[in-house]
Amino acid sequence: MNLNELKFVLALAIYRSGAMFFLPFIFCVTDLQAGSAAKAGIGGIILSQDTDAAAETFLAEEAGLTLQTAVQLALQHNPELAAFDKEAQALHGLTIQAGLLPNPVMQYDSEDISSRSDSPGARFDSIRISQLFETGGKRSARTRAASLGQESAEQDYAARRLDLMARVANVFLDVLAGQERLKLALAGQALAQRVVDAAAKRVKAGKAPPIEETRALVALATADIEVEQAQRSLISFRKQLVLLWGNSIPAFAQVLGDLEVFVAIPELNVLETRLQQNPLALRSLKNLEQRQALFALEKARRIPDITVNAGIRRYGHDIANDTTALIGVSVPLPLFDRNQGNLMAAQQRINRAVDEQVATDLQLKALLTQAYESLIAADAQIGKLRDEILPGARETFRMASRGYELGRFGFLELLDAQRTLFQNQMLYLQALTNYQRLINEIERLIAEPMEQINDRS
Repeated sequence: MNLNELKFVLALAIYRSGAMFFLPFIFCVTDLQAGSAAKAGIGGIILSQDTDAAAETFLAEEAGLTLQTAVQLALQHNPELAAFDKEAQALHGLTIQAGLLPNPVMQYDSEDISSRSDSPGARFDSIRISQLFETGGKRSARTRAASLGQESAEQDYAARRLDLMARVANVFLDVLAGQERLKLALAGQALAQRVVDAAAKRVKAGKAPPIEETRALVALATADIEVEQAQRSLISFRKQLVLLWGNSIPAFAQVLGDLEVFVAIPELNVLETRLQQNPLALRSLKNLEQRQALFALEKARRIPDITVNAGIRRYGHDIANDTTALIGVSVPLPLFDRNQGNLMAAQQRINRAVDEQVATDLQLKALLTQAYESLIAADAQIGKLRDEILPGARETFRMASRGYELGRFGFLELLDAQRTLFQNQMLYLQALTNYQRLINEIERLIAEPMEQINDRS
């Protein structure tokens, strides 16, 4: 455990109550636009333009880490995302190349170079320049196909960028939930110690058998194990988070956030209308357009290109008129190869792109439906735990603890009330984490924060 982690654990160790406590969390929203230069929002965050300055400030202070800063660091330094950006730039070069004209060809011929000097005029030299002229709109069709390929790669990059942001948000949630789990474990440890102290007093006063103190010590040992497991789990999540931007040792004391941030959940049909702005849906559309452009290119290739050549020919030096102009035109005859095979392949690839687009839409709808129904269930679970179960469990434990001290309740009743309270607190924490993760998933699918949908509606 490094110094920062030790300070963090020591800071949490002074937590003195068993109630849930959540840190303030900064949430902002913005539109998500396609492309590498656009701002992006997911899980209620917004990225500023000056990301380098924000990251340097964070690293210099080694302070609390917000979700906004974590996403900024990952977008700047994640190598997988950088690789997709390089591919999009490479395809931009191919688009430029596709629009270039073919180079002219210069040809030099020298015939009868072995002729004797007593045979004037037998030798002649020729210089020709040939230029290929593409017909049927081949160059424009080729340029459009390459441009659509570049746009498809940009949507790939946008999808990876969105996935990375969602991954960072989910690991960030794991760290935040790990902090809260450690607080709960420390609170449970403190409660178990109070039970041990109370049992020891009762045994010392002769009001309870020694077995009750032994049971209390066993419960305290279990609470100690829970604290250790929570610490190890938190350390693991912290390292997983910093690995997303290429670090191996966390440089932050804690993450800052609030798990108890809720949004108004729109109707499912409203969310489904936003699926078309997902980069995967846009990519499948661009892929179909590219296949159609390639089909148009193959159709244009059925039309023969024309090659025009011009030059001069010079004969032997003894002829008065020893230089003549040359001009020629060549056109392939499409007798056997009319590009019919490539046309058939291009048509089938269009059909495949249509099927892939339908499959992508269905997959996105299935993922959205699953996440939406899970979110509704998690929201209901949170409400029931917060409004009914947890207040009853706290009151039950308070009465059992007080009654045990007064000798009105046995140790088993107290232990059962303590276990019930701790389990329900953990269930509430898990439900909150699951709720926020599902929010992230839905916003990843619709490529837009849900709060913006509610604001517009």
